[in-house]
Amino acid sequence: MEVYHSPMNNLSPAPMAFLLMGAVHQMEAHLESALGGIGLSLAKFRVLSQLVEAKEPVPLSSLAERCSCVRSNMTQLVDRLEAEKLVERVSDPNDRRSVLAALTPEGRARHDEGARVLAEAEREVFERIPWADRESLARLVQLLKP
Repeated sequence: MEVYHSPMNNLSPAPMAFLLMGAVHQMEAHLESALGGIGLSLAKFRVLSQLVEAKEPVPLSSLAERCSCVRSNMTQLVDRLEAEKLVERVSDPNDRRSVLAALTPEGRARHDEGARVLAEAEREVFERIPWADRESLARLVQLLKP
């Protein structure tokens, strides 16, 4: 196994994957913290984003699939969003057995606020990296996708 040794700092030798995962976890914590300031989490924001993108109510099973989570987790997440009046459950006019999640006006407003907060938090994360390096990083991250 090849070990990554950084010539630019005094990091302990570590596999590249561990370095990347550590950076991702730190960034995730930063983004979670930023969203927490407005009462959201990354998971809640993602559900709101899916509903904004869909432009119509979405079955909970489809939301779970789009967010790559199990249905029971989506049900609990929608319960919390509904308690906060960001989402409401509505009947599916085409299937009485199905329930849809619909974005409320408050949900739309909170999503928009979340998008602004995330953009600022992302700017804070990447402002230390020169533009040319950001472009290289984006290209390299794309190469990591299976």
